[in-house]
Amino acid sequence: MERQSQQRREQTLYRNSGLLLEKRGSVVTDSRGSEITRPAMEPVHKVAPEPKQRISTVTSPLRAAYRIRHKYLVMKKRRVSTEQREAGDGERLGAVGDSWLPAKGQEPSGRSIRNRAKAAEYFTFEKVPVKSSRKRRSHKKCKVLYPNGSKKYLPEEKKSKAKYCLFLLSIIVFFQIYNAIENLDDNVLKYDLTGLEKTLKREVFGQAVAIDSLMDLLKDYLATHIHNKPLVLSFNGPIGVGKSLVGRLLAKHFRSVLSDDLVYQYFVLHHCPSHDNITSCQQELALGISEMVNRAEEEEKIPLLIFDEVEFMQPALLDFLHNYFQPNQTNEFLNVVYILISNYGQGEITKFVLHNASSGVTRQPAKSEELLFIVQSSLVHIHPLWKHADIVPFTLLERDHIVECFLEKMMTEGLYPDTAHLDKLSRELNYYSVGEHQYAVQGCKHIDSKVNLLH
Repeated sequence: MERQSQQRREQTLYRNSGLLLEKRGSVVTDSRGSEITRPAMEPVHKVAPEPKQRISTVTSPLRAAYRIRHKYLVMKKRRVSTEQREAGDGERLGAVGDSWLPAKGQEPSGRSIRNRAKAAEYFTFEKVPVKSSRKRRSHKKCKVLYPNGSKKYLPEEKKSKAKYCLFLLSIIVFFQIYNAIENLDDNVLKYDLTGLEKTLKREVFGQAVAIDSLMDLLKDYLATHIHNKPLVLSFNGPIGVGKSLVGRLLAKHFRSVLSDDLVYQYFVLHHCPSHDNITSCQQELALGISEMVNRAEEEEKIPLLIFDEVEFMQPALLDFLHNYFQPNQTNEFLNVVYILISNYGQGEITKFVLHNASSGVTRQPAKSEELLFIVQSSLVHIHPLWKHADIVPFTLLERDHIVECFLEKMMTEGLYPDTAHLDKLSRELNYYSVGEHQYAVQGCKHIDSKVNLLH
C-alpha cells in the first residue's frame, strides 16, 4: 500500500511539471527522450486515476501563474544582462569618438541592426513612456471661498453705461421734436388761421369742401419758414360761386395779421388793360413782387399775392409769372403764397356736378379727387404754370345757398328779411334742374343788383 501511494504522488508531480513520462523497462523517459533514473526504482504499473482524486480547481491556476512569473523573471534577467553588455561596448566605442555611429547618408552597420532586433525580440509588460510635445495644463475649477458664518452672495454684475447714454439721447430727441412742434404751432398762430377759417365758413356759402382744402394747404405751408418752392393756389369755378369773395376775405385777413405791405392784389383788367403795354406791366409786376418778398424776408414772414381775373391775362404775362413759380430760386422768392382766381375749368366743373348730382359730389372726398384731376388736366393745356399749382375747385351753388346770399345781403343793407320775399327773389334766377336738385347758373352774381331794387 505504501508503494502504491508513493507511485501516485510521483505521477502527480511529473504531470504537474508538464512532462509526459513513459516507462521503458526499468528506465523512465519524458516526452523529449531524456532519461530519468531513480534509485532502486521499480517497475511502475499504470493505475487508472480515480475520479475522487482529481486536481483541485483552486490550486492549478495558482501554479500556472507561478510558472509564468518564473519564466518572466528569467527572461528579464537575460534582457538586463544583454543591455548592460551593449552599454559597456557603446562606452568603449564612444571614447574613440563615436566612430561606430553611421555618418549622414550611410547605412547603419550590421551589429546595430542585430542589437535592435534583439531589443525587439523580448516582450515585457512594462509601459513604454511617451513624451508629449506640450504639457497639458490641468483646468481646475475655481472655487469661491466664503468666510464661515457669512451669507453667500453672487458676484455683483457690472452694469453698462450705454443704457444711460441711450436714455439721455432719447430725452434730447423728444425735446427737439417737442420744440419743433411748438415752433410750428407758433408760426400758425402768428397768421391766425383759425379765425380765418371761421370767417370763410360764415361769409361763403356752399363751398365747404373748397374751404377745407384751402385751409389744409395754408396750414401745411405756413407752419414753417423754410420751403423749397412757393405755394401756388388756383381758385377755379363758374361765375358767382364765391372765388373772388374768398380772395377779398384772404386779403383782408392777412392785412390785419401781417401788414398792408405784405399783401398784394393784382386785378388784370385794372393793372394791365391793354395789349400794348405788356413790357411795362411786366416791369411793374416784377418791382412789386421784389419789394414785397424782400420786406417779408427781413420780417421773417410769408407774403400773399392775389391775381384776380387771370382768364384775361396775356400769354406773355403768364410766362413772366411762371418764372416765379419755379423751385430753383433764391430763398426769399420761395416763401411766397400766390393765388390765381379765374373762370378756367368752369365747363368741366359744371358738367361734373350735374352728372353726379344724385351722389352728392360736394360731400364725397373720392368724387372731389376725381374732379380735381379733371380740372387740372384741362388747365395744363391752357398754360404750363398750372403744373405747379394746387387746384381748389369751386362747385355750383344750390337754391338754398342762393337764399342765404339774399338774406346776408338784405341784413347788410338794413332790410327786413321776409321769408316770402326771399323765396320770391330766389325764383327770379336761372337754375340747372337735375331731379330734386336746382343749381344756379350764375350763382350769387346778380344778387346785389336785385337787392338794390328793393330800396
